Order: sequence, then structure tokens, then C-alpha cells
Amino acid sequence: MDTKRRKFLKIAGAAALAGIGAPAIVKLTSSAAIASEAVQHETAAHGEVAAATGVRLGMVIDMRKFAEQPELLDQAIAACNKVHNIPHFPDRKNEIKWIWKAPYANVFPELESIHKSEMAKKAPFAVLCNHCDNPSCVKACPTKATFVQPENGIVAMDFHRCIGCRFCMAACPYGARSFNWQDPRPFIDTYNAEFPTRMRGVVEKCNFCGERLALGLEPACVEVAKSAGAMVFGDLNDPDSEIRKVLDKEFTIQRNPAAGTKPSVYYIV
Repeated sequence: MDTKRRKFLKIAGAAALAGIGAPAIVKLTSSAAIASEAVQHETAAHGEVAAATGVRLGMVIDMRKFAEQPELLDQAIAACNKVHNIPHFPDRKNEIKWIWKAPYANVFPELESIHKSEMAKKAPFAVLCNHCDNPSCVKACPTKATFVQPENGIVAMDFHRCIGCRFCMAACPYGARSFNWQDPRPFIDTYNAEFPTRMRGVVEKCNFCGERLALGLEPACVEVAKSAGAMVFGDLNDPDSEIRKVLDKEFTIQRNPAAGTKPSVYYIV
């Protein structure tokens, strides 16, 4: 990697720590969608997670808002699929999922009860990678194809390093990773030239729209849902950020906290 790129990464990290710019947006490199060699080599040794920094990105999903506007979740999913060249295989068993819908009982099986609200009974829940603070997937990956970006805590993927062993899929307690059993490129509905396509034998998942954050944009799903207040995204470590204000006000739950992964996605139900 050239010296200029390494210098830029250091400047970007320092800027994030100093709180420069909007607290919900963290400036990364222009290639934040995939792994940079600098980030990989600066992370902790194999089997360990990179140390946390001053920025910790997270998301709050207000399911009350999605229940009020059922079409909103479909729009958020469609936006994510379009931006990230997510293929649509005809056979559902090969489905690639970055953000998807699932029933409450599947999302929160440990919180299942006989008497639930009508929303919990009927409304589909938004599900995505939890970008955990202690991700088991990162520990399981033998090639460091999945790693924690120290600038912001995003659990990222390097598609070129992935050897398709699927250890990360087995380690993830949330089922948030998908495997390309066949070439995904012929099954992309609308091609986005600004995001890399994948190949057969590669695992993929939500990346919190790292490539959009690098351009000062919000995640695609958040951009669609924020007008209704259904999704809030920002720095969990900033007490003045919008996400922290929501968390301080609302009671939230997380998926399978007993797994010890420390998810950064919170739900209002």
C-alpha cells in the first residue's frame, strides 16, 4: 500500500477521534466498502478483536414506526439491495441477505412469550448484521477476511480474502451472513458501478454502508426510514448524538445479548 493512502487512513482516524464533522457520519477511505490492507495489518493478532476507539457506530430500529408504515421496511430493503448489488436468486435457499424481514419469534426467541403485543405477533422485524463490539465471526475467520474497522467499530468484509470456509457463518449467533453458492452477478437487477460485485464462494453481509459513510452519506436504509423516525444511526460513544439521546429516552432490547457479542443494533418494540 502506498504512503499517501496510509497517511490518509491515519488522518481519517484522527479526525474521527477529534469529533470533526457530524457525529453520525465518520469519514473513512473511499474504498471503505472492502478491506484496506492498512486496517487489516493494524488490527489485533489473529483470533483477537481490534481495540475500540472513540467512535462506535450503532443503530436504533423503532419497530413501532415500521408497524405503522409496513411499506417502509420494504423500501429500506430495496434501497440496500440496489446500492450493494445484492443478487436475487430464484431459489430462496440461496438468498443473499443484508437487511431482511423476520418474525419476532425468530429475532428474539429468548424473549418469546405467550402474551405478546399485536405488533410482535404480526409485524415483520428488520434484521441485519449487529456489528458487534465483540464479534465471534472475526475470531472464527482464518484469513482475516472479516475484521473490525478501528475507526468506527464496523465489522467489515474483504471479499478477496474470503476463502468460503463459512466459519464466520457458523460463529455468528444472528444468522446475519450469506454465502454465494453460485455466481451472483447474473442475478443483479440494477447494477451499481460504485460498489464491488462478488463471486461464487464468497460470504457477504451488511457493512453499515461504509462506502457511503466515506462520502458523508448515511446508510441507504437509514436514508429511507429516517423521515419516519424508524431508524437512527450514529456514534454510540457520543453523549450528544441523536442515537444516544434516543437510547437515553427509550427502552430498547438487543438480539441474544447472552451470546456476549455486545451488539450495536438496538430495537424499540
